Amino acid sequence: MHDQIAAHESKQKRTSNSNFGALTDLVAVMATLVIVKQSILPFSYLYAGPASTFCAMAVGTFLLRRRGLGWKDLGLRWPESWLKIIGLTILSMVAFVFATQMMDVVADYFFEDVGTSGRFDHIEGNLPAYIGIMLLVWTHGSFFEELLFRAFVIDRTSVALGGGLKADLIAALFSSIFFGYRHYYYQGMNGALVTGAGGFAFAMLYLWFGRKNIMPLIFAHGIFNSLAQTIRFLGIKD
Repeated sequence: MHDQIAAHESKQKRTSNSNFGALTDLVAVMATLVIVKQSILPFSYLYAGPASTFCAMAVGTFLLRRRGLGWKDLGLRWPESWLKIIGLTILSMVAFVFATQMMDVVADYFFEDVGTSGRFDHIEGNLPAYIGIMLLVWTHGSFFEELLFRAFVIDRTSVALGGGLKADLIAALFSSIFFGYRHYYYQGMNGALVTGAGGFAFAMLYLWFGRKNIMPLIFAHGIFNSLAQTIRFLGIKD
C-alpha cells in the first residue's frame, strides 16, 4: 500500500513538473516573439515580425531539445502520402477562407479595414523585393509561423493546462488570439480579428491532423501568402 501511495505521489510530481516546464517554455517563446518584434519595430516595419519568429524558433528548438523533444514530436514529419497531404492542404485552405470570410462580415461592421497599412507597397513591380518577400513567405510566413503559433503554442499550452480535450480547445483559442494580436500592428483590429479567425481554423485542424503532420497547414499558409504577394507584385487591385 505504501509503495502504491509513493508511486502515485511520484507520478503527480512528474506531472506537475511537466506542466510547469511547459508553461515556462511557453512564456519564454512568447516573450521572445513580443520583445524582439517590439524592439525592432521602431527601425523596421517590414522585418520586425520575421526577426522575432527567427529568434523564437531558435529558443523553441533549444527548449524542446532540453525536454528530450523535437519539432517532429509536434508534427513536423516527412509525409507518408503526398496525395493525402495535398487533400488536407486543400481542406485547410477551404476552412481558412470560410472562417476568415465569416469573421470579415463582423469585423467590417465594427472596425475599418486598413489592409496591410502599406507594409508591402514597395513590392509592386519590384522583382528583387518580390523575391526577397517570397523567401520570407516560405520561412517566417508559413514554416515558422505554423510551427510556433500552432504546434508550439498549442502543445505547450495544452500540456501546461494538464492535457485533454478541454485543455486542447483552450490552447487552440489562446493561440488564435495571440496570432491575431501579432497582426494588429499593421492590419488594425479588423485584420487582427480576421487573421485570428483563420488562425482558429488552422488551430482546430492542427488538433485534428497536425500533431501527426503539420505540413498541410504550412503549405496552405505559404500558398495564401504567395498569392497575396504575387498579386501585389503584379499591381492587381481589388
